[in-house]
Amino acid sequence: MALFSQLGNYRNTGLLLMRAVLGAMMIVHGFSKLKGGPAVWTDLGAAMNYLHMPYIHVFWGFMCAATEAIGGLFCILGLWFRSVCLLMMFNFFVAAMFHFGKGDGISEAAHAIELIGTFTGLFFIGPGYYSVDKG
Repeated sequence: MALFSQLGNYRNTGLLLMRAVLGAMMIVHGFSKLKGGPAVWTDLGAAMNYLHMPYIHVFWGFMCAATEAIGGLFCILGLWFRSVCLLMMFNFFVAAMFHFGKGDGISEAAHAIELIGTFTGLFFIGPGYYSVDKG
């Protein structure tokens, strides 16, 4: 369609917009988990039981919260972007396994799976020109 034929010229702007929105939401979700302290981190880290790693739950929970909060900031900036995408993919893989392990099914794991797909795609595409990493 001729109306949309020039939008490819704004690829980097689209990537910036995606990074900004995704990163901001990751900060919102991650910061609340981060400030929850060891009790929240232990609950989050218990999800690692579904990957047969039933130890140091506080550490794993803290890493989950920090990945979302700090990784969200780095996502916005485009700093160490592909490394952040890998960490986010792992984070949401664990979240999906947690839901499946509890017997929640696909409807509860869908959000985590969608984010795995989003961060996987961004991992391949890169952060774009408007980033600290410069694509």
